[in-house]
Amino acid sequence: MEILNNFGFEPILFIAQIVNFLIIFFVLKKYLYKPVLKLLDERKNKIVKGLKDAEESAKLLEQTLQKEEKILKDAQSKARELIEEAKKQNEQMLKNSEEETNKKINKMLKDAREQITYETGLAEKRLETNISKLAVAFLEKSVKGLFGEKEQEAIMKEAVKKLKKVN
Repeated sequence: MEILNNFGFEPILFIAQIVNFLIIFFVLKKYLYKPVLKLLDERKNKIVKGLKDAEESAKLLEQTLQKEEKILKDAQSKARELIEEAKKQNEQMLKNSEEETNKKINKMLKDAREQITYETGLAEKRLETNISKLAVAFLEKSVKGLFGEKEQEAIMKEAVKKLKKVN
C-alpha cells in the first residue's frame, strides 16, 4: 500500500473513475449502440429484399426462356420456312427480354447501392452529431466544479471549435 501512496494512487479517486466510466459506458450503450444496430439491421433487411427481387427477376427470365423453348417445339411441326422465321423472332425476343431484364437488374442494383450510400451518410452524420453533443455535455459537467465561470466558458468555446474542425 505504501508503494501505491508513493505513486500518488488514491483508492477513492480510482473507484470514482471506475463509476464514471461505467456510467458513461451504459449511457453510450443504451442511447448510441442500440440505435446504430437497429439502423444496420434495417439496412441489412433492405439489401436482402433487393437481392430477393433480383432472384425473382432471374426466375422470371428463366420462365420466359422455358416458354420460348415450348414455342420452338410446337413450331417444329410446321414447314421449314415457319421454323426459320420463328427462330429469328425468338432470338430477337430473347435478346430484347434479356437486355430489358439486365437493365432492370442493373437499375435495381444501382438504386440499392445509392440508397445504401445515402443512408450510410445520414447515419454517420447523426452519429457524429450525437457524439459531439454527448462530448460537449460531458465536458460541461466535468468542468463545472474544477474551474471558474470564465475559464469554463473559454474551455467550452475551445472544445466546440475543435469539434467543429473535426466535423
